[in-house]
Amino acid sequence: MAIRSMTGFARAAGTLPDGSSFAWELRSVNGRGLDVRLRLPPGLDALESPLREAAAARFARGNISANLTVKREDRAPRLTPDPVALERAIALVEEVAAMLPGAAPARPESVLALPGVLKTEVEIPDEAAEAARRAAILSGFNTALEDLFHSRAAEGAKLHLILTTLLDEIEALRGAAVAEAARQPEAHRARLSAVLAELLEGERRVPEDRLAAEVALLAARSDVREELDRLGAHVEAARALLAEAAPVGRKLEFLTQEFGREANTLSAKSGSLALTRIALDLKAAIERLREQSANVE
Repeated sequence: MAIRSMTGFARAAGTLPDGSSFAWELRSVNGRGLDVRLRLPPGLDALESPLREAAAARFARGNISANLTVKREDRAPRLTPDPVALERAIALVEEVAAMLPGAAPARPESVLALPGVLKTEVEIPDEAAEAARRAAILSGFNTALEDLFHSRAAEGAKLHLILTTLLDEIEALRGAAVAEAARQPEAHRARLSAVLAELLEGERRVPEDRLAAEVALLAARSDVREELDRLGAHVEAARALLAEAAPVGRKLEFLTQEFGREANTLSAKSGSLALTRIALDLKAAIERLREQSANVE
């Protein structure tokens, strides 16, 4: 059961060196190729390239949506006095106090409350800390990718069972078609003899050799042995693909198209109602096979 589905979900969480927490959520659905869509908080754009490379190293196909959330610790902003503004504020307060004899001295908190005296301290980014932060986020992404890989493998095991069951059904229908096709020459002879007897109303008989020639012509036109042989070969090829370890989704999708061509030709060349019914059942089973194959990586 080596095949993997393109459908899966994974989540990974962790803590950053500054105490912040982060969480990755990855969702994967069907896709013709590999398409990785990243949603990152501001300031982490530099991670896009290594994140995409990490995803491409693990997966060959699928539309993968990766969402990163980061929750920072709530910290009160650190305020520091602006020396120049503080000196000016003190001088202004003293000047006003001198103009108002008997006024109470200014309180420190009043001075600090004046506009521009206090400012928020801006933290200077530390390169080493930022590198450690990015490394932790990338490590969490790799953990999520690993979980997504196992999720898709688990879905692939279920898909393997479905595809195998469908191939068994197609193989059984092919066997029924082989048996019905073997009866077609005799059915042509009986049908042609009945038609001629009705048209001639017993007045004269058609020479046996002429009748045999007409039957042979009809049988040649409705000969489906090649189509049934190719259909059998396609079933074997599909089973071999399901046993491979490499991604085989594209090959399997192409092969189902070949299945469909043989079923269509079988239906078009059918010389009996029974064979036509088998061909229709084959088409239905092959369509289900095609739909399920679209989920294979």
